Amino acid sequence: MNGLSERFPSVVRQLRHERGWSQERLAERANLNRSFIGEIERGLASPSLVTADKLARALEVDLSALVARCEHG
Repeated sequence: MNGLSERFPSVVRQLRHERGWSQERLAERANLNRSFIGEIERGLASPSLVTADKLARALEVDLSALVARCEHG
């Protein structure tokens, strides 16, 4: 695994927690299913580029910043 795939779940969870949001809230903002958010955060699902962009937009960060945070910790 590379840094992106290893760290993406925890970065998404950390950004969500920083905003004080539930998985449900993030799911609503990203127009995704809450259970899918849980799978992503547990590393059980790998989001497509389109889904990663939806998550980044919902979390109010640029996709490039989200990816950089995953790669560089």
